[in-house]
Amino acid sequence: MTHRLRRLIPFASALLISLAASIPAGAEERPNFVFLYADDMTYAVVHALGNSEIQTPNLDRLVRRGTTFTHAYNQGGFHGAICVASRAMLLTGRYLWHARDYDQQFQKRTKTVTLWPERLKAAGYDTSMTGKWHCPLPVKSVFDTVAHHRPGGMPRTVAQSYDRPRDDRPDTWTAWDESLGGYWEGGRHWSAVAADDACAFLKAAEARPNPFFLYIAFNAPHDPRQSPKSFVDRYPVENITLPASFLPEYPWKDRIGCKPDLRDEALAPFPRTEHAVKVHRREYYAIITHLDEQIGRIIDAVDRSPEAANTYIFFTADHGLSVGNHGLIGKQSLFDHSVRVPFIAVGPKFAADKRIDAPIYLQDVAPTTLELAGAPIPAEIQFKSLLPLAEGREAVHYDAIYGAYMDFQRSVTQDGYKLILYPEVPKALLFNLAADPDEIHDLSDDPAQKQRITRLFRRLTALQPETGDKLDLASKFPRLTADAE
Repeated sequence: MTHRLRRLIPFASALLISLAASIPAGAEERPNFVFLYADDMTYAVVHALGNSEIQTPNLDRLVRRGTTFTHAYNQGGFHGAICVASRAMLLTGRYLWHARDYDQQFQKRTKTVTLWPERLKAAGYDTSMTGKWHCPLPVKSVFDTVAHHRPGGMPRTVAQSYDRPRDDRPDTWTAWDESLGGYWEGGRHWSAVAADDACAFLKAAEARPNPFFLYIAFNAPHDPRQSPKSFVDRYPVENITLPASFLPEYPWKDRIGCKPDLRDEALAPFPRTEHAVKVHRREYYAIITHLDEQIGRIIDAVDRSPEAANTYIFFTADHGLSVGNHGLIGKQSLFDHSVRVPFIAVGPKFAADKRIDAPIYLQDVAPTTLELAGAPIPAEIQFKSLLPLAEGREAVHYDAIYGAYMDFQRSVTQDGYKLILYPEVPKALLFNLAADPDEIHDLSDDPAQKQRITRLFRRLTALQPETGDKLDLASKFPRLTADAE
């Protein structure tokens, strides 16, 4: 059997050999997939997409070579570790609260759903991963091969990385101090290790007959934000700009699940100071630039591969991060800086240097690969392939974007406006994202916006059953409920 025949589209793994033998040699080969997945990386930290402060030459390369979906979202989280929810949705294809139900199954080491890598494996793909897993299921039961497996959500906690920097004591944290452990545990920075693994796999894949799916889950730029000194030195504190929405303290933080004792929020002192936020953003930029260098190594390895022309590269992140926006440090909010991520797709079906502004979910990457592989997309997968958008067959992917954080926050984004609800306050916020992308000017008290708020509230409650959301918003917002009826 020729190499080409062994790469042809099967519709089920049990029929792979017979199908490959029966399809003529001229048929199109199935593509390979390289999935680059960052952790805690907000949408606004790619140089080519508008951030002139940060250096991301290799992500910029992907932007030039592919299609950027500028409004990619994560639906939120069902507990403080937003990455768990994001990855549960990615792997299962189910919306937030349905994914939580599966995550609870996984914690009991039971599973009644086929996961994304398993679907590609059934379609004849060799599947491999390295990096962060953060799923209770044994990773080796999901992928064919596993290199370095990082089971937790982050490198081991480094005590010196919390509640800093302060004006009343010296800062004992140094991002490049390898003796502190964290990303340096094992002797080599974890981002570099993931790139090592990816490059080794890509080289070995040249001799394999099957197409491949390579899942590279970086821990960066999650804290502790460690990188070599040369990267930190690129970002002098005095050159760092404060975010437009900087606040010393967010007024509703305690009642939206972002209390000072929340792990992410405890990284910087209260109230936030301009200096502390600039220091955290400096280290955030540095670890992203270091991550970008490792991504460059992987891009180069793909380019050297004989399968380069038939390999898709997808880059995204599990969620965003505040890093000083709105007086917050973590990702447990529904502002765009926390729920919106970069999303770049490179490959034959995605036009070069193109931007698509239609809102999507980052988890759409999974059904996109299934469609590209010629594999079935079962009805239980709620996320949607991006190919109709990429090929111009549709202009709207989702008419509204849903967001939630535990029972503390809800949101809906539609037609350029976002409604955020804080049930425990209770408080409604309305933002015009086109005119106010930093979500600074709340329009909820403007009488001219009453009908818009009513429409958005109605759309949010309509999305609740679809997402599995059982929170009783009617009891928390009786006036909005009455207006919507």
